[in-house]
Amino acid sequence: MLYFLFLSITNPKTIRFKAIAYHIYHGVITAMPIIFIVSFIVGGVIAYQGAATLQRMGFPQASVEMTAKLTLREIGPFVVALIVAGRSASAYTAQIGVMKMTEEISAMRTMNFNLLNFIVLPRFIALVISFPLMVFLSDLVSIFGCMVFLKAGFGITFGDYISQLKEFVGMNSFWTGIIKAPFYAATIVIIGCFVGFRVENSTQSVGEKTTTSVVYALFGVILVNAIFSLIFTELRF
Repeated sequence: MLYFLFLSITNPKTIRFKAIAYHIYHGVITAMPIIFIVSFIVGGVIAYQGAATLQRMGFPQASVEMTAKLTLREIGPFVVALIVAGRSASAYTAQIGVMKMTEEISAMRTMNFNLLNFIVLPRFIALVISFPLMVFLSDLVSIFGCMVFLKAGFGITFGDYISQLKEFVGMNSFWTGIIKAPFYAATIVIIGCFVGFRVENSTQSVGEKTTTSVVYALFGVILVNAIFSLIFTELRF
């Protein structure tokens, strides 16, 4: 994958921009509404629960710093990764599996097409370049959810939340989530396509491999998140 990605970068004429645009629309843009809804609810609920706990300790205002850092570092990127892993990994596996069943893959091999360059690379580029933007938008919606729930439950105004956000939450929390994003995307695409090529010529195999790809993609996302959490903790980033 990395080898053919390097070849495409050095020779941009081989990049299938129309296919990339297609996968950005169907794999990213159409997923944004559900990502916004889940990000808003999860961010708000975590903020509310955190503020309720801290209020019993006498520090309800500390919930702003806690929830904002948690949202930017973990919740925003992780929510996007989980939704895309369940949605796109299964779609990639099913699409490639159907192509194998209808012998499109065999026809491409007969015509000497490079399967990685023709099938995998457009999906890879589309998700990797768009995932950071998805995480950024998810962060905004999650923060807004935190503000709404804290305003409704504890009377913390939007102005107070924003002022504390500027004072106590550094840009490193934001960049932590953005740095993870391309690695989440790469994990999801590679697993989804890899399992898709392992589909056998039966409808039962398509269903089984689609389920398998979702499980593997979710596991891969969790593993990548754990690795980055350890790295950033050791670097004190």
